Amino acid sequence: MAVMTAPENTPVWVNTARCKACDICVDACPAGVLSMKADASSTLGAMISIVAPESCIGCNECELSCPDFAIYVAEKSEFKFAKLSDTAKARQEAILNNGYRLPTDYKEAN
Repeated sequence: MAVMTAPENTPVWVNTARCKACDICVDACPAGVLSMKADASSTLGAMISIVAPESCIGCNECELSCPDFAIYVAEKSEFKFAKLSDTAKARQEAILNNGYRLPTDYKEAN
């Protein structure tokens, strides 16, 4: 099997054809990079969304927790990942408290 290469300048990406929208990866992400979004074409009515790729810390928790092998994280040699910030932690808390979805009125704290 060939090694998968990341799309250019992308720390994390999803194969939506494999994703069943279980939201396990959203729960596992400590940096609030992932969220669920409404998607009428999905079986569960939602699909994974990458809402803050610039905050990805490259921890691989999402990739390792995905039961369907549908989410991928770039190799550390291919991408310069962010450090875990208080802003990222706050976004993750807001996502978890809002049923795994980024609140529509959420504003980043700068």
